[in-house]
Amino acid sequence: MNEKFKSVGMKPADILLPKDCDMTRWAVVACDQFTSQPEYWEEVDRIAGDAPSTLRLILPESKLNDSDVDEHITNINRAMDDYLARDIFQTYPDSIIYIERTQSDGEVRPGLVAAVDLEKYDYTPGSGSLIRATEGTVLERIPPRVRVRKDAPIELPHVMLLIDDPKKTCIEPIRAAAGSMEKVYDFELMMKGGHLRGWKLSQEQMEALAGALANLASDDAMREKYGVSGVPPLVFAVGDGNHSLATAKTCYENLKKVTPQDQWDSLPARYALVEIENLHDESLRFEAIHRVVFGVDPEKLLAAFKEFYPTARDSQGVGHTIAYTWAGGSGYLNVPNPRVQLAVGTLQNFLDAYLKENGGEVDYIHGDKVTDELGAKPGNIGFKLPAMGKDQLFKTVIADGVLPRKTFSMGHAEDKRYYVEGRKIK
Repeated sequence: MNEKFKSVGMKPADILLPKDCDMTRWAVVACDQFTSQPEYWEEVDRIAGDAPSTLRLILPESKLNDSDVDEHITNINRAMDDYLARDIFQTYPDSIIYIERTQSDGEVRPGLVAAVDLEKYDYTPGSGSLIRATEGTVLERIPPRVRVRKDAPIELPHVMLLIDDPKKTCIEPIRAAAGSMEKVYDFELMMKGGHLRGWKLSQEQMEALAGALANLASDDAMREKYGVSGVPPLVFAVGDGNHSLATAKTCYENLKKVTPQDQWDSLPARYALVEIENLHDESLRFEAIHRVVFGVDPEKLLAAFKEFYPTARDSQGVGHTIAYTWAGGSGYLNVPNPRVQLAVGTLQNFLDAYLKENGGEVDYIHGDKVTDELGAKPGNIGFKLPAMGKDQLFKTVIADGVLPRKTFSMGHAEDKRYYVEGRKIK
């Protein structure tokens, strides 16, 4: 492996792509989307029909709690074995794929598909690993996913990792050269997913990419971007699919327990296929996720907020400002000297403590209008949070360990990653 790739926990992979297949019927959206809309997955099933499709190789999370989930998992593993036996796949050895995804808004989102080293990933808050979770990992969500992965012969990724590359040194030079590269697919995605194109990187491009990523991990880069020095570098932050990556990590750690240590490096399960994107690409937009609290006395809750933060005041100002709406009106809460990086952390820390003591429920809402409408109903209160700036993501993970849960949303459901590439993990 290129030593520079090794130093950042990434490498090319033996990537599997289907050959002689209808790619529109092959690719389906990430399994954690449309979980409350069974009709979506029914239509995907109708479109896929009897054609080779990643639908047969993944378990939509809407089925995770089905009584016959074990049968679903068995069928997935059989389908994987069947596709391998029928020679459905073409292997692109030691490859990285550059992709362009046309989103529902017409923007083109560039990315790279490659493998990352799970030895370099840790989802523990405060970790100093090269690859880190951005939000808290819910450990209870991992075991059901382990059941899907542990016997699977191949993986298909919907994990999206972000790099903080404001000078655009990694992905953008490849994008500029796409017209001269070897194209591996170009097709329309089903269910309003947009369009997807992919090209294979040359050896020279991979060498240049390795050098650019290594520069992102340098102490000079950490000092320039985050004002810190002598601390473990953060190269990849999980933008989407953290629980899937945590599942891959768990399966690898379980395998290590029954494998001699000198064989760990050769385990295919040590690596996970991911898509890598630049945080600073214009197509990537972070949208705030607001909160509505149900079944509470809003006046009592607002008073408790000011007790929780003695310097808080009813105004806008420096520090963290949070807008609120309830049946009695609307206003602002301002905490001038916050203890955490983001306003969402200031609010969530209070809500967690308050609801534990006083009861009530919180829901996570997209959109100002819906938040105001729900917050204005008796017994509710809505809180609108400022959108997190892209430049705050890595700084906050470095400073606070992880972001508060449900801090930001990255794109609409239709724009989430579709399964296309695969990799053998056994």
